Amino acid sequence: MIKFNLQRPDHLGLFFGIVSLSVWLPGCKPDPVPPEENKPFVRLLTEQTFQSRILTRTMNYAVLLPKEYENSTSSFPVVYLLHGLGDNETAWYKWGLITYYADLYAAETVPMIYVMPEGFNTYWVNKYNGNYPYMNMLINEMVPKMDSLFRTIRNPQARAVMGYSMGGYGAMILPAKNPEVFKTGVVLSMSFRTDRQYMEEPQGVFDSQWGTLFGGMGTTGTARLTDYYKAFSPFYFFSKPGDLSLQGQNYFFDCGDDEESLSDPNDALHSLLRDLNIKHEYRTRNGGHSWDYWHKSLPEALKYIGKCVQGLPYPDDPQPVDPGPTIPPDRIVNCQLNDSGIMYNLALPANYLADTTHYPLIVVLHHRSAATQDQESQILMSLLNLNMSGNKIPVSLILEIPIQTDTVTLSILNQVMGEVSLKYRTLNDRKHHILIGNNEGGKLACLFVPECAPLFNACLLFDADIPDDASAADAGVSYYLDISDQGTNYRGYHSLFMSLKHNKVNHEYRVRQGSGSNESFIAGLNESASFMKSHL
Repeated sequence: MIKFNLQRPDHLGLFFGIVSLSVWLPGCKPDPVPPEENKPFVRLLTEQTFQSRILTRTMNYAVLLPKEYENSTSSFPVVYLLHGLGDNETAWYKWGLITYYADLYAAETVPMIYVMPEGFNTYWVNKYNGNYPYMNMLINEMVPKMDSLFRTIRNPQARAVMGYSMGGYGAMILPAKNPEVFKTGVVLSMSFRTDRQYMEEPQGVFDSQWGTLFGGMGTTGTARLTDYYKAFSPFYFFSKPGDLSLQGQNYFFDCGDDEESLSDPNDALHSLLRDLNIKHEYRTRNGGHSWDYWHKSLPEALKYIGKCVQGLPYPDDPQPVDPGPTIPPDRIVNCQLNDSGIMYNLALPANYLADTTHYPLIVVLHHRSAATQDQESQILMSLLNLNMSGNKIPVSLILEIPIQTDTVTLSILNQVMGEVSLKYRTLNDRKHHILIGNNEGGKLACLFVPECAPLFNACLLFDADIPDDASAADAGVSYYLDISDQGTNYRGYHSLFMSLKHNKVNHEYRVRQGSGSNESFIAGLNESASFMKSHL
């Protein structure tokens, strides 16, 4: 047995040498070093920064990666999400809930990377005096930076921009001015102005919000319409032949009917694009300037982006609405007004013959296609009956007056209404009567309203053939305006919508996907159920 005196240096060195050697002998292995743990995959990257040479400052941004990013080597389309005035790069994931909605509608789109830059109050453009070239930074620094950090598909078709309010303007202007970078813009409640609105802005608002960007600070009237403003106004550059904005970009606009100042420019821009035959999608629903409205925009907005980044066409028409079971023939009554030759049809409630109830009255001036008129009448009545059975609208008596010529006059309408009220159990109170018209029937309904206000409390117009200068004063009648975004009477609808807003007449306004067919009328009628319910 070897004994060591650890006080002697020569014995101490020998001792540690033997100990060191022993760890390599069989049965004397050291404890294994635990491997470094793999970092978990983080989809939402917040508080990200990079240094901008162009703006000489640190830029903040956030990124949401698709679930598929972790276990693949694929590259993905990228969507830049732009915030509104006064917000920052956190808005889309804090209040926009983009992670939730991207996952919720994943089956209707494709996996995409979402980049959320900080845009300050720049409106996503360069200032007129060159002092703060934000757009240059985003195009020449940020996009290449994101392409270097993440597996993005690096071509304009695979890049989209979506934004709300100020960001809505950015989502329009970035593809319009940079088609070599962005192919698609989804524009939600775009903050911009018509020339008239621009010139009428209070001086302080104009100087702080617009003059600092587009020039003309301290000016009034037409002096505010600087060349730089016109270069960045869609009301000018879309009208300019050969402009960069006309290189086949995909534009999707969406703006609520309760917007105070933004309804006019957004709806007017839709009319201009229709005049110029520039392909785009346009939607208007009930709502205002809020995340509640924009959240409801996302299902179709994300679906639209998904089609565009794949280079697939977006359908012109939505899926047809199922009108439900056909109303039994014994509930349909075909009538003729005296000896006039004017025909009308009544659909009676299911229990009409078994009770003594008096019912609300739905009057439809129905413009039908000659070849399918009986089928279209059947679909109309079946859909309304389906809404009644589902408690979406009150059980009512349906009066259909077919419209194929101008033979139906206000006098005829009054006579039919009088005859129906005498022969059938209707609630003889305008609070329970509504008037509906489509196409030529809508034209007549709009024309009749001022004179027949004592008969109805609401008028619903669907792709109505109203004149371009249509207007309405307050006659105690609520309006529901519905038109497909490819409908032919968009100018009349814009005029009537603005008139209703200006005259503070109760109304709702809808612009939907579609092309003005009978299927579009049925889809719009189905969506109007809550309005009908509140007026029956």
